[in-house]
Amino acid sequence: MEEQAKGLLKLINEKKIDRNTKFLAVASGKGGVGKTNFAVNFSYLMANDFGKKVLLIDADIGMANVHILVNVNTKKTLKNILSGEKIEDIIFSTRGIDILPGFSGIDAINEVDDTAVFRFVQNLNDVSEKYDYIIIDTAAGIDNKVISFIRASSKTYVITTPEPTAIMDAYALIKSMKKLYDYSDFKVVVNMVKSEEEGLETFNRLKSSVDKFLGINLQLGGVLGHTKNIQKTVKKKQIISEVYPSDKFVLQLKKIASEELGEPPPPVKESFWEKVVNFLKKE
Repeated sequence: MEEQAKGLLKLINEKKIDRNTKFLAVASGKGGVGKTNFAVNFSYLMANDFGKKVLLIDADIGMANVHILVNVNTKKTLKNILSGEKIEDIIFSTRGIDILPGFSGIDAINEVDDTAVFRFVQNLNDVSEKYDYIIIDTAAGIDNKVISFIRASSKTYVITTPEPTAIMDAYALIKSMKKLYDYSDFKVVVNMVKSEEEGLETFNRLKSSVDKFLGINLQLGGVLGHTKNIQKTVKKKQIISEVYPSDKFVLQLKKIASEELGEPPPPVKESFWEKVVNFLKKE
C-alpha cells in the first residue's frame, strides 16, 4: 500500500500543472515573516484601491488564519472543498475581497492527501474566469501541497526578513522549486526592515546566491518597513491598509501592487482617525 502511495505521488509530481496568469502565490521559507499579513493587505489594496476582482485563498493547511485577520467566523473551509463540496458554496466576501478560508489543527495536514490538493488546484481554473486575480497564501516551508499551488501560479511572491535564518529558508524554497520543476518566477519582498538600505542589502545577499548557484535573475518585489500599526491592527483583527491607509507600510505595499498591475498608484487616502490626528497637529 505504501509503495502504491509513493507511485501515485510520483505521478502527481511529474504531471504537468498549467500555470494560470491570474494566480499569484505568496510563500515563505519559514513562519513568522509576515506572509499572511502581506497576502491579506495585498488583496485588500488590489480590490479596493485598484478596483480588481480578487479571490484570496488561505491554502496554509494546518495553520490557516486569514479569517482571523479579517475577523470573520466561518463554518465551512477549504477542507469541505477537498472533500467534494463546491467552491462557490465556501467563499465569503468581506471588505471588497472574496475569501476561501483555510482550516487549522494539529492533524489537519495529515488529514488532506496530496492528490486531493492536486485535484483542487486543477479545478481552480473553473472559477478563475470570475476574477482578475487569485492570490494564494501558501503554508510556510515547502511540501507537496505548497508545491502544487506554486506550480499553478504565474508568479510567486517570496516573503522574507533580514534575519539570516529567514534568508536561508527563502533560498531553500527557491532552490527546491528550481531544481524540481524549473520554476523561477519569483519576486522577493523583504519585510520588517528598519530601513530601505537594510531591505536592499538583504535582497542583494539573497540575489547573489540565487544568481550564482541557481542561475536565476531574482527580482525585487519591494521592501516593507516595520510599523507598530501592524501589531495594533492584528490584535484588533483589523486590516492596516483599511485603518491606516497612509502608513508607510501601506504606501510601500501599494507600490508593489501598482507594479504588479502596471497601473499608477491611486491618491493616498486618510482614515477618519488619521484626519482627526492630522487636524489636531495643525492646531
